[in-house]
Amino acid sequence: MVLSDAERQTLQQWARRAKTTQALALRAKIVLACAEGTNNKDVAAALGIWPQTVTKWRARFVTDRLEGLSDEPRPGAARKITDEQVEAVIVKTLEEAPSNQDSHWSTRSMARATGMSQTAISRIWRAFGLKPHLVDTWKLSTDPQFIDKVRDVVGLYLDPPDKAMVLAVDEKSQMQALDRTAPMLPMMPGAPGRKTHDYVRHGTTSLFAALDIATGKVIGQHQRRHRHQEFLRFLKTIDANTPKDQGHQVKGFGLVSSAVPG
Repeated sequence: MVLSDAERQTLQQWARRAKTTQALALRAKIVLACAEGTNNKDVAAALGIWPQTVTKWRARFVTDRLEGLSDEPRPGAARKITDEQVEAVIVKTLEEAPSNQDSHWSTRSMARATGMSQTAISRIWRAFGLKPHLVDTWKLSTDPQFIDKVRDVVGLYLDPPDKAMVLAVDEKSQMQALDRTAPMLPMMPGAPGRKTHDYVRHGTTSLFAALDIATGKVIGQHQRRHRHQEFLRFLKTIDANTPKDQGHQVKGFGLVSSAVPG
C-alpha cells in the first residue's frame, strides 16, 4: 500500500486529533500501519483488534482512498424536513401570532399554517426549547420612589448596620385550616405519602412570619383575622422574642430591627 504525502498527512491528523471520532482515528491508524508494510495480523495485534477489521478497512482504503474510511449511509427513510422548513417554523413561532382568535400557537394550528404534521412541529419545538403555551407575567411599579426603596431594602439585607437585627416580615391571609379525617401515612420505599381525600374545614387562618436574615430563625404566629390589630399583636410577639436592647421600626417593604445607639 502506497500513500501520497497528502494522504499520509491527513491520516496522521485524523489519528492525532482529539476531536476526531474514535472509530475514524482507529481506521487511520490501521491504514498508516499497513502502509509501513506490516501484515494484517501484526497490525491487529498491535492495535488490539480483530484481523478481519484490519482487512475490511485496508480494502476500503485501497478502493475509495480517504473517502472509504467514512461511515456508509445508514439504512432508513431519508430526511423529509429541510433546514429551511425548520427555520420557517421557528421564525413563525417567534415573530408571528395565529390569525384566528387563539392567544398562542398550538401544534395543530402551526401544522395547518406550515403544512407539516403535528409530530414534526412538536419535535422542532422541543429541539429548540420553544413553549408557546407558557407565558410569564411581569409588572412595572408606578411608585416614583420604587428604585430608592429597592436599593434601601436590598442594601439592608446585603450590608446591615453594625449590631443590627434585620427581619424580613411577610403575611399570608385566608389560609384554609383543614383537618384530615385520618392521620397522613408517611412515605415508604416504593410508595408515596398518602392522605385521605376527605377533610374537615375549620375556617381560615392568617399567618404572620418574620425571618432573621442573619441566623435564619423564623418567628411565626397565627391569627384568626387579618387587620392592623393582628399585625400590631404580631409586632409585640417579635418584641418578646428578640433582645430587649433592640428597637423596632417599619421601613420600606418589611420590618427593620436596629440597635439603639449607646
